[in-house]
Amino acid sequence: MKILSKFFLTVGLISTLAACGNGASSSSSASADTANKGWPEELTLVQMPNENNPNAASMHTALRDHLSKELGIEVKEFEGGSYAVGIEALASGNLDVMLASPMSYYQANQLAGAELLVTPQVEGYEYYTAFITKKDNKEINNMEDLKGKNFAFVNAASSSGYLYPKGTLVQEFNLDPDSVEQSGYFFENVTFSESHPNSVMGVMMGDFDAAAVAIGQLDSMIEAGTIKEDDFKIIGQTQNIPDASYIVRGDLPEDFKNALKDAFVSFEDEKYFEAVHNDPKARFIATEQDYYDPTIEMLDAINALEEEAK
Repeated sequence: MKILSKFFLTVGLISTLAACGNGASSSSSASADTANKGWPEELTLVQMPNENNPNAASMHTALRDHLSKELGIEVKEFEGGSYAVGIEALASGNLDVMLASPMSYYQANQLAGAELLVTPQVEGYEYYTAFITKKDNKEINNMEDLKGKNFAFVNAASSSGYLYPKGTLVQEFNLDPDSVEQSGYFFENVTFSESHPNSVMGVMMGDFDAAAVAIGQLDSMIEAGTIKEDDFKIIGQTQNIPDASYIVRGDLPEDFKNALKDAFVSFEDEKYFEAVHNDPKARFIATEQDYYDPTIEMLDAINALEEEAK
């Protein structure tokens, strides 16, 4: 489940980012003699915890060493957990690169002028949320049929289980984003199941007429034998949900940002990608600056950006 939730960084990371600052601010006169004049003497990068594979953090050393070798500077890599703290660190110049969700990128771009850098990509894999109902439910055959039914989201912090499906409904039916969860507005009743499996089983048991469930969760439950593909039908889906991307401080030298991007793209450690992204053939690709535009538009449609700005 992809989540736009806010965790707290460890005290050590907060202290380190606040106290150390960026290498560019403490660069010595010797750096002026290098070929890459104006580049920072070191790069500070923050990863976010991998919910699917907590042990993946140990593999980030390989990426750090590769970036350091390609750039010719020291790379310091930390594991954090708070997008909010990371954004503040970017704005203050104490952090250079971080892995960010669409929401956190938007905030970092607005506050710190952050730019999209690279995105991990698994070829042929699409991640989206499916609107499901029981296979034998003859009353629900398309999205319009959801009106007046009992529906389940996951929870308010889940992008795949709430934000994306809500955004899809708001945009497709021109709904009031502040009223979607109210009983009797569009749905007869709305429930927050607290997990994708709970939503699936609630539909199968008849507790909900329909639900929004991440396609990856459906696939996993089918593979595990918990449900059968013939048990349900998909009546609609959200747009593809983009992966988290690495973002970079916009005020770094352009030639340095280009070199950093090239360093990411040239990283081809299959063990790393197997451990961190579950596919040895996954790779980093350069990210266009409009990559998150459809997501930002959707978040704006449901007033999520306004809530984050408060």
